Amino acid sequence: MKVLVTGVAGQLGHDVMNELAKRGYEGIGSDIKEVYSGISDGTAVETMPYVQMDITDRACVERVLKETAPDVVVHCAAWTAVDLAEEEDKKPVVEAINATGTKYIADVCKELNCKMVYISTDYVFDGQGTEPWLPDCKDYKPLNVYGETKLAGELAVSETLEKYFIVRIAWVFGKNGKNFIKTMLNIAKTHDKITVVNDQIGTPTYTFDLARLLVDMIETDKYGYYHATNEGGYISWYDFTKEIFRQAVELGHEEYSEDKVNVIPVTTQEYGASKAARPFNSRLDKSKLPENGFTPLPTWQDALNRYLKEIEF
Repeated sequence: MKVLVTGVAGQLGHDVMNELAKRGYEGIGSDIKEVYSGISDGTAVETMPYVQMDITDRACVERVLKETAPDVVVHCAAWTAVDLAEEEDKKPVVEAINATGTKYIADVCKELNCKMVYISTDYVFDGQGTEPWLPDCKDYKPLNVYGETKLAGELAVSETLEKYFIVRIAWVFGKNGKNFIKTMLNIAKTHDKITVVNDQIGTPTYTFDLARLLVDMIETDKYGYYHATNEGGYISWYDFTKEIFRQAVELGHEEYSEDKVNVIPVTTQEYGASKAARPFNSRLDKSKLPENGFTPLPTWQDALNRYLKEIEF
């Protein structure tokens, strides 16, 4: 099986490439830069085939996909800077990447009759209530530009293709990029008091674990919409922060202990307005995974533990 992976300079693309290598599949990485520009961590992705592709350029997408002729495209590339997406001059770029570029890929996948995986987000919903969102729920009501453009990408895939997996994830972290865990660990180095929101609820997703599931999926024809985050129960960002620091201390980093860093829970309103509205309810129902024979992800606590052992503080 030959698989083209977009966005390999990011957290998920990096891990998907390594998972493909682990299973002996032919992975071809792509991103906007001329050469692979992710972290140098000695893993397979660094030496695997790579092709430059600007997903906002239709002719480029057609050429690369037809030349590489993959059996599957795993589309990880996206604009994910949620607040920056709200700036007027950025909106056309965000749309070009998340919506139009996705449509270009879907169109060529249809022509080549190959499978496509599209990574999406709970931001396609309005983030209200307390009930977990079901994967096949169609009550779309994005709160911001990021959500609107990711929804447009979803629809481009589902309306163009039959052989697709749309996988919604939340609260993503991985080795190859910025994420909430790294941000909190860095802030605590210079602050003895940190305020973290306690009324936005969801579950984290470790890209290393998600990559395993995505490759499991493309080995099948169980197409459709899925939700995939780590197990372990729903939490707030405050709960997550407390556990990050607790585990850091367990690993010998005493500078994150409760007597060194005071983590204070606040409401979204108390925290202050961000440019983009954030969902209060990021709970995703993942029961469709075992129903279709897929192994759910490990707990987020276990994922956090493994991740902290991988990174440098």
